[in-house]
Amino acid sequence: MKYFVMLGDGMADRPVPELAGKTPLEAANKPTMDYISENGEQGTTNTLFVGMPTGSDIANLCVFGYDPKKYYTGRSPIEALGLGIPLCGDDTVFRLNLVSISCEEENFEDKKMLDHSSDKITNEEAYELLDALREEFGTEKRKFYRGVSYRHIMIWSGIDYGYTMMPPHDILGQTIGEYLPGGKYGAEVLSMMRRSYDLLMSHPVNSDRMSRGLRPANCLWLWGEGTKPNLSSFPEKYGVSGAVITAVPLISGIANGIGLKYYEVDGATGDYYTNYKGKADACIRAFSDGADFVFCHVEAPDECGHDGDAELKVKSIEKIDEEILSVVKKHLDGLGEEYRILLLPDHPTPIEARTHVIAPVPYVIYGSGFDKKSGMTYTEGNAKKSGCEIPLAYDIMQRFIFG
Repeated sequence: MKYFVMLGDGMADRPVPELAGKTPLEAANKPTMDYISENGEQGTTNTLFVGMPTGSDIANLCVFGYDPKKYYTGRSPIEALGLGIPLCGDDTVFRLNLVSISCEEENFEDKKMLDHSSDKITNEEAYELLDALREEFGTEKRKFYRGVSYRHIMIWSGIDYGYTMMPPHDILGQTIGEYLPGGKYGAEVLSMMRRSYDLLMSHPVNSDRMSRGLRPANCLWLWGEGTKPNLSSFPEKYGVSGAVITAVPLISGIANGIGLKYYEVDGATGDYYTNYKGKADACIRAFSDGADFVFCHVEAPDECGHDGDAELKVKSIEKIDEEILSVVKKHLDGLGEEYRILLLPDHPTPIEARTHVIAPVPYVIYGSGFDKKSGMTYTEGNAKKSGCEIPLAYDIMQRFIFG
């Protein structure tokens, strides 16, 4: 048996006025998603929970079959694992975003969060800015590590940071003063953020970006703090060897933590302009290399949701359908052996909210052993209408693998 998971990050949504009151899933031309939905089990599941962070870390741990109440120790340590960064027991790991905040206000607290990704800053530009931050703020106990685009890591050893910090994508357009760090080390973190604004605003990289009409990456923003996780083995838990395809360190970090092989794809960016074909090719290569289980993660719909771009979100769903799901399904059809496909988002990222929200997501399980046919296309409303429900998403992998 072969198992394929197609996860469109943030793919679920609410009705959007500019899409004539349809959700992006309802508006998209997605024949393969609709086919497996009509001929498989469609239903809803819950990946996010009140009282826990509403992030892809929690949601994807659930999809892989891990109860976040038991295994979650913070988002950033998982991302660090994805970047191959060694962690010690006394490390506190932070996600470091290079963000764009407004320039007009004199007081730092009065500035607004404009863009959590600094116009999808390139790796080359980001690395120059990170080097400047490392030179200014790095110490023997405080280390900076390169990630991808706007996403990076800071590790601060020997501290006990017990304050929850705000994800920047949750406060787009809002004044940052209400969301600045507190707690025992909050004053030191805030001092770094203030100083980073002056340092980065005057950096040649940002001068060049502004001359080209791009937003400056003018502030470091720390969040997602946590400590080294202790995740159990996926192959031992489910009895299958596996691989993960993603552009996002968070997901490759989960893969590394649970014993799945990570396949890197050239040109995979974590946004709409990612290498969809390359991801499909990597999925097929993983199956050809002997993997029983392949998990393909595409960040594009989530980024479009954060950007409030309904048209591009529809197109990202269509690209996932045409360039990945249909291609991998055709390959599995040609193998001459039984297989199953699990299709779902990790959480909703509604266009109107521009951030993650707690709401059920639509799932489909298609293939051998799942003979029930929903007869309905793949949408949020049809999933709810089906009456099928897996209340806790960390149970969905058990159902997918063992039926």
